[in-house]
Amino acid sequence: MKMKTVIKKRWTLQREVLFRLIKEEGHIDADELYRKAKLIYPKIGLATVYRNLKLFRDLGLIKELKFDEPHSHYEFLRGSEHYHFVCSKCGALIEFDASLLKSFKEKLEKKHGLKVEEMEVQVKGLCKSCREGEK
Repeated sequence: MKMKTVIKKRWTLQREVLFRLIKEEGHIDADELYRKAKLIYPKIGLATVYRNLKLFRDLGLIKELKFDEPHSHYEFLRGSEHYHFVCSKCGALIEFDASLLKSFKEKLEKKHGLKVEEMEVQVKGLCKSCREGEK
């Protein structure tokens, strides 16, 4: 994706580094993004990371995710809608395809006369490893 054509602001090396890291890392929080970006671009500041996360989010390039933690995680919007399963024991994060909830959305719209524009779903429970560890 050529970002210079998407935003009207100057596309800096800092923005490039942050955007690529988010795209490569998946579900990353601001502090981890800052630490990884600092290895590539030592002069980057934490405030710059937060400003650019807000910019990317406002442009619809990334999504801000809230889990049971005091901070947010961010992921690159790949185009395919998906949701998350979070293991309540080990914190493992597993993505699942939105098609699994398609019939739920359709039934909800039909029953209540709604037009669902967006769904935010987070499923919690025990992952396979933690379940096997309980036996």
